[in-house]
Amino acid sequence: MARQAQINDRAAGAPDAGGAGQEPGSAGDVSRPEIRRPVVARGIDYPDHAQVAPHSHARSQLFYAARGAVLVETDQGAWMMPPKHGLWIPPGVKHRVRMLGQVQMRSLYFAPAAVSSMPRVCEVLGMSPLMRQLLDEAVTLPAEYDVLGRDGLVMALIQAELPRLPVLPLSLPLPDDPALAERARAFLAAPTPHDTIDDWARASGMSRRSFTRHFRAETGLSFVAWRQQACVMAALPQLAAGRDVTGVAFDLGYANPAAFSAMFARTLGAPPRAYLESLDTKR
Repeated sequence: MARQAQINDRAAGAPDAGGAGQEPGSAGDVSRPEIRRPVVARGIDYPDHAQVAPHSHARSQLFYAARGAVLVETDQGAWMMPPKHGLWIPPGVKHRVRMLGQVQMRSLYFAPAAVSSMPRVCEVLGMSPLMRQLLDEAVTLPAEYDVLGRDGLVMALIQAELPRLPVLPLSLPLPDDPALAERARAFLAAPTPHDTIDDWARASGMSRRSFTRHFRAETGLSFVAWRQQACVMAALPQLAAGRDVTGVAFDLGYANPAAFSAMFARTLGAPPRAYLESLDTKR
């Protein structure tokens, strides 16, 4: 059983967007009528391997990991959030969360009118230095801050900066078929380049041709492209934390770092170090 999250509410009385399936340590519900602020912030520290059970929020959420990596799953897909990245979660989307390393989380919850231009699907976002500083400041503010004062200006600037954040291709669609989805989730927890279409076709009781068509219809991707994306998502948190490419490649089961780097470049358009440097430039 996953260790319970160690909760550190940075804002006194800061609410959580709960209802059924609230995050551990919930301090309330941001949708309750007396909270009439367009944006509410909250900070929580989680230990390695902590998990948050499936839940949803009444408001849109910007989930930012100041430290550590996070895997977020819905019934439709999975999103890998490396350190110092963010994840946009629309209201009402049921999601589960798994911490990969010790995580310092900053969450912002937005009223619908405050973020009308944001996507209606989950997206991993690059975070600018300004946005990171604003998030660190936001979690120190009271839930019912002065909208017309300095605290309100901080939150207003967050709203203005949010649409400028770049969307990053760090998602993985999951099949609707229950049996195939279960196998896909298990693979995502321990991806390897050695799983083949034939392996999955046999396990599904299908011919190779039928499985290939079925998998693409379920995910929108070929099996090979999906497998590569899963490996990239597993590698990114480790690379962002400073692990060398060789160690990550061998851990994933690649015969050599060059093969891993080539796969990474095919998937994200640049080899590992160049890709991470480009994220730093965007931020």
